[in-house]
Amino acid sequence: MNLTFNVERLLLPVTQDLQNKLEQIANQHDLPTATTTALTFNFRDTSYSAEDGGWHPVEIRIEQENGQWHFSYITDFSYVGYPYPELAKEVDFDFDNGEFSMMFMPTLPISEISVMDFYQDWDLNFMTYLHMDAFDEITVTAE
Repeated sequence: MNLTFNVERLLLPVTQDLQNKLEQIANQHDLPTATTTALTFNFRDTSYSAEDGGWHPVEIRIEQENGQWHFSYITDFSYVGYPYPELAKEVDFDFDNGEFSMMFMPTLPISEISVMDFYQDWDLNFMTYLHMDAFDEITVTAE
């Protein structure tokens, strides 16, 4: 099944490559079904740890409305804290609320040119990691 994205609700320059990759992954999981209203994609490097590093976990949620899909959020996590590190949001593109946040920085409107510029770099890097098979665990949860 095709994931048709509502381009008016993108808010950021989400590449066609990322949209196509999400569609490909969803189709591999036989999703979406006729009753699916949301898909949450989780990308993990299972060897990632606070001690050894690795590829940050990423979560992407898309939601369906009137036959079209839109991005709800894209979140990149990392380990923080000592001596008991835990995963926390490092970078968060919150499409639903129109906000961008990055650890240790104030929240910005997602429409800021600096956010758009940063997003383009993030998207390019993420797609590169996908092509490198950096994530050995990719799951999709349907609602």
